[in-house]
Amino acid sequence: MITVKNIAKDFGKNKVLKGINLTIDEGKVTAIVGPNGSGKTTLIKTILGLVRPTAGTIEVDGAEVKDDYLYRNKIGYMPQIARYPENLTGSEIISLIKSIRESSFYSDEEMRASFKLDREMEKPFKNLSGGTKQKISALIAFAFNPKIIILDEPTAGLDPISSSYFKDLVLKQKGQKKTIILTSHLMNEVQELSEEIVFLLEGEIKFKGSVKSLLEDKKETKLERAIAELMNQSNN
Repeated sequence: MITVKNIAKDFGKNKVLKGINLTIDEGKVTAIVGPNGSGKTTLIKTILGLVRPTAGTIEVDGAEVKDDYLYRNKIGYMPQIARYPENLTGSEIISLIKSIRESSFYSDEEMRASFKLDREMEKPFKNLSGGTKQKISALIAFAFNPKIIILDEPTAGLDPISSSYFKDLVLKQKGQKKTIILTSHLMNEVQELSEEIVFLLEGEIKFKGSVKSLLEDKKETKLERAIAELMNQSNN
């Protein structure tokens, strides 16, 4: 479980997060959505410890994480754009991450086979397609069996077969009671994978609840239309 308490973040005069309070439960996929500039990335980086909040606290499994970097060992993170040393091969990058994490668990055989990565892993990262880079990023996020998985636009660049497998992988992890955070601009993807949704606008939470309750409240069957209506109401 992740608990965000009164998190605020200012960049100079720009107030990016304005007192966010949020609980993210295990065994569920929680989607954080909102327009560009709403604060999604800052909130995720704050949870990851990559951005220090101006105010507020974050707790993971009941323990405050301030100045305790070891909690990151519980997290698997798949960024929107995979950035790793360009001259290293995929296999070398995996070896590097293994040495950094010092984890006793690593299993990627199924993912390598399903993503058809075996040949690609011996090529320099700079020579790989964007979709293949995303697949390697997925290996790194999932293969260490993390308790918490944070996915930032994860299917960007994936072909339909790989995207379908990836979604099955997310649902499998949810079944193992993992805490999963998803950000995506693809509302059909959010609707397919998520039970809970958090809608951010200008650094504030405008909606938090189940996807089902939002659809029922807006009398819509498609999440995209429900979110559009929520945005219109929030802007009025």
